[in-house]
Amino acid sequence: QVQLVESGGGLVQPGGSLRLSCAASGSIFSIAVMGWYRQAPGKQRELVATITRGGITNYGDSVKGRFTISRDNALNTVYLQMNSLKPEDTAVYYCNAKVVGNEYWGQGTQVTVSS
Repeated sequence: QVQLVESGGGLVQPGGSLRLSCAASGSIFSIAVMGWYRQAPGKQRELVATITRGGITNYGDSVKGRFTISRDNALNTVYLQMNSLKPEDTAVYYCNAKVVGNEYWGQGTQVTVSS
C-alpha cells in the first residue's frame, strides 16, 4: 500500500505561480513513477506531468514550458512547480503513484486561477 498526501493548492491570479507537493508513505520502494493529473468540472481527468524514479519526465501538451515536475527520492516527495498560470488551469490536482500492477491516488488539492 502507498499513501499520498498533497499540499500547496489555493487561489492565484492569472500569471501567478504555485507549487504543489505530494508526500508518499508506505511501500515507497515499489513506486516506479509518480505524477500529477488534474480534473476540471465537467471534464475528464488528464495528465499534467509524470516523473520516473530515475528522473525521466513527461508533460501534458497544455502545460509544457510552464510547469516543472521534480522528485526528491530521499524525502519520497514529488513537486509540481506551476508558473504562468491560466484560468484554464483551474482544476483539482491529484497526485498519482504507479507500482507494478497497481496505482494509487491522493485526495486531490484544488487550484483556482482567477482574478
